[in-house]
Amino acid sequence: MLKHALPAILVAASALAQAANPITSKIYTADPAALVDNGRVYLYVGHDEAAAGGKDYLMNEWRVFSSCDMQNWTEHPNPVPYTVFKWAGRDAWASDIARRNGKYYLYTTVDHKTIPGKAIGVAVSNSPAGPFVDARGSALVTNDMTHETPIAWDDIDPAVFIDDDGQAYLYWGNTVMKYAKLKPNMIELDGAIHTVGLEAFTEASYLHKHAGKYYLSYSRKFPEETVYMTGPSATGPWSFGGVIMEQNSNVKTIHQAIVDFNGKSYIFYHNGKLPGGGEFRRSVAVEELHYGPDGKILPVAQTAQGPAANPSPACK
Repeated sequence: MLKHALPAILVAASALAQAANPITSKIYTADPAALVDNGRVYLYVGHDEAAAGGKDYLMNEWRVFSSCDMQNWTEHPNPVPYTVFKWAGRDAWASDIARRNGKYYLYTTVDHKTIPGKAIGVAVSNSPAGPFVDARGSALVTNDMTHETPIAWDDIDPAVFIDDDGQAYLYWGNTVMKYAKLKPNMIELDGAIHTVGLEAFTEASYLHKHAGKYYLSYSRKFPEETVYMTGPSATGPWSFGGVIMEQNSNVKTIHQAIVDFNGKSYIFYHNGKLPGGGEFRRSVAVEELHYGPDGKILPVAQTAQGPAANPSPACK
């Protein structure tokens, strides 16, 4: 999930000339979501704005970056503030992104103004770089729709997955993972909300598919480590696979997103390795991800250099 000021305002879509982890050192970033579109990878991150010594998350917007080679990142000029949702009171926590029918749907975590607790909203754009607007005018999921835990933050960290048959699914939760089908319009639930018992589940559920197998990754325990399970369908049943990434040294959260880009696989995550970084001043980074011959995801180490350059000839 869940203001380090810029020294100068970034020029619209200016290249950051960044060829190492984290993907930007200009601001603190967290909770990555990623989308590959037209040969370019787009990255959506929460903006950690807590002051040095801050004791809580201060997150008012999501920032959008993109890359053609997984090393050099461009910041786009349309941040997405939580105020895009008039019904939201605060907080730009974790998000995820999907493309359907030429539109881009950003699923986000915010605090609801009138219904106590965290909620999930959907913003939409005609471009992966925005600008985004509220797709519904109301929350997709609110805290009063789920009753598995007494906490106010159990409806966070949305993740969206569109299966090969066109069926879209939304996964989310803290302490208990939940999922539901989405209607083809991508802004309404289609049927019941289901809960899934996962060992030591904390948050950050994320589904991807590789070589015909479904991989459900999530943050386990607290402080968190990234683990994964595998299954024969988008709804399981799930079998434990292993640990992908060990917990951070000075940040209790980690939050992953996994994509395939230009013939390789990558995992995004956050840590607290920027100068002045820590629990509420995190930094998004990326590594190459590898599968063994049996389909197991191999453990991934955090590095300062990040992945090798992988220029995409299809990048637009």
